[in-house]
Amino acid sequence: MQQSKIVIVGASHGGHESAIELLDKYDDVDVTIFEAGNFVSFMSCGMELFLENQVTAQNDVRNFRPEEITEKGGHVYNNSLVTSIDTDNQQVTVKNTQDQTTQQVAYDKLILSSGVTPHALNVPGSNLENVDDMRGYDWATKLKAAIDNEQVKNVVVIGAGYIGIEATEAFTKAGKNVTLMDVTPKPLMTYLNDEMADLITKTLVDHGVNVKMGVSVTGFEGNGSVTAVTTADETVPADLVICATGVTPATDWLKGTVALDSRGFIETDAYLHTNIKNVSAIGDAIKPFDIPANQPMPVALATTARREAQYVVNHLFEKRPSRPFKGIVGASALSVFDQHFATAGLNAVTAKKANVASTTSFYEDRLRPAYIPDQDNAKVCVSLTYAPESHQILGGAVMSTYDITAQGNVLALAVAQRMTIEDLAEADFFFQPGFDRQWSLLNLAAQNALGNARF
Repeated sequence: MQQSKIVIVGASHGGHESAIELLDKYDDVDVTIFEAGNFVSFMSCGMELFLENQVTAQNDVRNFRPEEITEKGGHVYNNSLVTSIDTDNQQVTVKNTQDQTTQQVAYDKLILSSGVTPHALNVPGSNLENVDDMRGYDWATKLKAAIDNEQVKNVVVIGAGYIGIEATEAFTKAGKNVTLMDVTPKPLMTYLNDEMADLITKTLVDHGVNVKMGVSVTGFEGNGSVTAVTTADETVPADLVICATGVTPATDWLKGTVALDSRGFIETDAYLHTNIKNVSAIGDAIKPFDIPANQPMPVALATTARREAQYVVNHLFEKRPSRPFKGIVGASALSVFDQHFATAGLNAVTAKKANVASTTSFYEDRLRPAYIPDQDNAKVCVSLTYAPESHQILGGAVMSTYDITAQGNVLALAVAQRMTIEDLAEADFFFQPGFDRQWSLLNLAAQNALGNARF
């Protein structure tokens, strides 16, 4: 039997999941991954752990090793940049980035997992040395050298999202003088509602971070290497600048072939098909159906990419898939020094961006019964975002110095199942005073949102 040729563009989470699922599910497939980078495949979400020496080795911080695919009969090629698609003949042009040669590779099915690239700050001085991004294997190597370099004393991190916060913590722990900047009024505003964002700000300040929110960078100063960051109001000394100002879909090469939206995201239908026959797309460069928003939205998460990949592979050879992709919630977690939080779905900021009406509630208490001494009874808080009329839960977050991040998975399930505040208020959870209260934390948070008497 002739094998179906499956070409996958990109070796990160989506590409890896696609290859593994294909090789495990089907016997008659020829699977090839083309990766533009020279390392397959660095896990950027493990960057902070690497910088803090909490990993076995740099080369271990990866989704997979090529031999994990080749041992199953697949093929993995790094330094292989896919530059175009010939849709009539169903083949891609692949450029070897080392010797600059090109080849045409035929496909029966093509899966695009091309991902995103860091958004560059287009300001004077952005080409100076030591103005770096925090993404990828090469950048990890460079930043690790900087964190160990005693000559690097002043670090400015631009961008208060996950990557920027991780960089801030890692360099602060290394004894650097760190300034965190962002144009937004509070850190992590697309993940956390105001009360929790304020707690994060306090935590950063308490640990010595110079937090500057609501500022715009106007340029970088230096002679060869950066020496300062300028804003409209001041000049901040900098031996190193880490730019974490968002990402842009890596889709310029698809213009004129695959349908893209105005921001460069790949347009897909409910089955993750592109406008081109036999071409599907997954990962950070698409806008999957977002369950709480009830519309397509970009959600750059490894878990999202892997769910999309699994769905595409399971329905790859169906003329019309038996069901559409269920959609995603967007759940994530992060530690910021001694605070740990997990979040799922929409918050006030992302709901507004999606034109989804929402209201929020904030609940703060102790995790366990009142007869447990405070030193063994951590403060905990829950933020819920929900529809004002139907009370459908659109999103939520939990935070504490005690690790309660697993509760974020409960919130993710509640959002995915379109539960209401009333559903969560009376949900049946366990009680044991070594762990929680007679009513569980999420019960109490939902009851608080409904205005019930405090328990």
